[in-house]
Amino acid sequence: MAGTSTTSPTVKAFRLVAVLEATSWLILIVATIVKYATSPHKQLGVQIMGPIHGVLFIVYVLLALFEVRRRVGWDGRTTGIVLLDSIIPFGGFVVARRNDLR
Repeated sequence: MAGTSTTSPTVKAFRLVAVLEATSWLILIVATIVKYATSPHKQLGVQIMGPIHGVLFIVYVLLALFEVRRRVGWDGRTTGIVLLDSIIPFGGFVVARRNDLR
């Protein structure tokens, strides 16, 4: 059917993880700024968001390398760009909007 998305559940999950990872990265950056801008240092935000972001980052990388790459046929260059995007603030938002994620 024309116009119907053929996106697999794995790719949909990857898009969600990309957005969550990017969001957690931005929150962690803000929490780090707050930590060092306050006296005494308020570490709770970093203590909470650090592990959450770490898990989301690992899931993002594993999905990109072992599931999505194969499923959508990314070459090494595209895979490298997607992985680099995960370390750039807002990068996960860009990845989630990629046209080649079908």
